[in-house]
Amino acid sequence: MPRPEAVIFDIGNVLIEWRPERYFDRLLGAEARRALFAEVDLHGMNDRIDRGEALETVVAETAARHPRHAAAIRHWQHSWIALASPEIAGSAHLVQALARRRVPLFILSNIGHETFEMARARYPVLDLFDRAFLSARTGALKPEPAIYAHVEEQTGLRPETLLFADDRAENIAAAARRGWQTHLFTDPGGWAAALVEAGLLDRQDAAP
Repeated sequence: MPRPEAVIFDIGNVLIEWRPERYFDRLLGAEARRALFAEVDLHGMNDRIDRGEALETVVAETAARHPRHAAAIRHWQHSWIALASPEIAGSAHLVQALARRRVPLFILSNIGHETFEMARARYPVLDLFDRAFLSARTGALKPEPAIYAHVEEQTGLRPETLLFADDRAENIAAAARRGWQTHLFTDPGGWAAALVEAGLLDRQDAAP
């Protein structure tokens, strides 16, 4: 494999923890949370937001369809940053180390317009990236091929020179089919080792 020319990070569960169920367990209790998620397709609702629909509109429509759960559903908008927290400190360190070495850095994430801006306001590490490729801007979600093609077209980089970390196996598999170098993210230590192996960081820089 050639030495990567750019590194691409997912956001959720790579840079920032994304655990909506954990938030609603704290809010409602585990039993009530299970009932909520069984009756309301909150992840499907979130897919609409990630495709570019307005956060407020989608949440309001969903709450109106499920009046018994309306108050809880509205937390998806008003408490979104609590759902997307905390920052994964080891990953933020790796972004900073790569940025110091002037390695081109991109985001590739399924995330909405408004929710990305909320994340940027809370997590300054997101401003270290050269460019963010967001599902809301393309209308395509990972692992759909169109979103990967968009990255290739916009960067002008050959697929085999892109190194991509994501926590979902299906998203990694879709990138690998296009020839991207990939890393299935489970923790910052494993990702740091992959970056060292790729020749982008040395062990000292990669260490937290």
